Amino acid sequence: MRIVAPVSRVAEIEPLAQAGASEFYCGLVPPDWLGRFHAINANRRPSGNLTRYEDLARAIDIAHAHEATVSLVLNAQHYSAAQIGAAEDIAGRFAALGGDALIVSDLGLLHALALRFPALRMHVSSVATCRNAGAARLCRELGAQRLILPRDVTLAEAASIAAEVPDIEIEAFVLNDGCIFEEGACHTIHLPGQLGGPICLDRFEYRYRRRDGGAVSPRLAARLQQNDAEYERWLWYRFSCGFSTTPEGLPYGPCGLCAVPVLRRGQVAAIKIAGREAPTARKLASVRMVRSVLERVRAGEDDAAVRAFAIGLRPSESHCATGYMCYYPEVLRAEGR
Repeated sequence: MRIVAPVSRVAEIEPLAQAGASEFYCGLVPPDWLGRFHAINANRRPSGNLTRYEDLARAIDIAHAHEATVSLVLNAQHYSAAQIGAAEDIAGRFAALGGDALIVSDLGLLHALALRFPALRMHVSSVATCRNAGAARLCRELGAQRLILPRDVTLAEAASIAAEVPDIEIEAFVLNDGCIFEEGACHTIHLPGQLGGPICLDRFEYRYRRRDGGAVSPRLAARLQQNDAEYERWLWYRFSCGFSTTPEGLPYGPCGLCAVPVLRRGQVAAIKIAGREAPTARKLASVRMVRSVLERVRAGEDDAAVRAFAIGLRPSESHCATGYMCYYPEVLRAEGR
């Protein structure tokens, strides 16, 4: 099981590799893309990208020196015909630099890239929203070697896909990214904070009324208020507990550390740390946390011991007990929490 880490700066690769990451993924928005399209939509994220091919080349060289791989993200939800051609050009330059894999969301583009660049591995982005064995088989027929599962796919579903389609690798989320929508069906963009931020961070005020025009009873109003408060609480957890950390810098937020033993037994090949835009310190802390849990799993510790260790890392007993911070809350349900 490999640890997959995000990078947005070349200087991050060496310390993250030393911390335990064996695969890296990054985005690239080169000047020629900006000059031609006046847009930053070369991939799903408008920020947290490299901007020069020289940096991409250095990233690949440093990663390879640490026996790690680099995947380039080309997973925008929509490309115009001209942008598809430009994306293929970016892929070609990445291949020439010695890159390892492309992460692609559009299945037509994936098939075209697989035919044109057979030396590159093809990874299907979570943005493609492939959630079952049938989708996995289709991706494999189109040339994919790996399927990155969308958030909130269950442990049983992940294991079932891996078992039914053994000739495609499965990658699952393990830390940090808690998008509240199904990303493949979300047609907004994640703007930087100074431009308003993601639309899912907006806070709307609600007014409730009965369809028949009658007054909302105090009891119903109280239940609605409670529901709104619980939703706000859930949002706080999904957005990394207010993007908070422990005094040591360990991040709170969406987490699947307790599920690593089950994911490994389910033949999940890689576990993904999300957050290309995050500070380097957060990425480092995330990799170290995942590595410390994975080492215990590899050493043969039982699931209960691994869970206790994972929960105690931050510590996060009270947060974990809600189930709101879990990618895989069924782990908690299985032990009666």
